[in-house]
Amino acid sequence: MGHLADAALAEGGRVIGVLPRFMYDVEWGHHGLSELLLVEDMHERKRLMISEVDAVVALPGGCGTLEELFEAMAWKRLGLYGGPIVMVNTGGFYDKCEELLRSCIDRRFMDERHGRMYSIVEEPEQVFAAIESAPPWPLTNRSFAAL
Repeated sequence: MGHLADAALAEGGRVIGVLPRFMYDVEWGHHGLSELLLVEDMHERKRLMISEVDAVVALPGGCGTLEELFEAMAWKRLGLYGGPIVMVNTGGFYDKCEELLRSCIDRRFMDERHGRMYSIVEEPEQVFAAIESAPPWPLTNRSFAAL
């Protein structure tokens, strides 16, 4: 995430970080951000990151990225978040994730309509178009959250 922040800042972007205090205490914070919000724990971090954004974009990453991605999907499924969720599938990174989600739908752990909660793009340049073309996700979609 540091490299992404550096690149955005180098182009004149505004970067806001959300960091649990324990990560700041062990000096994992980026010191050049436009703004750094310190929170108590990972739960507060995710809540703030999901509730305060217009879209969730997941780049390839590790277990933290995957956990945040799936939390955003869970929130969307429950009608707590209605914005776009976009996975950037650089180098086929999210191919297996897409297979897993499709399996959840095929095995009826998720409704077919849940497949429209997210989109997958191959290149970062496609993210804005995916956000703009994301179907609306009204709170009434809670009606099929529980199967």
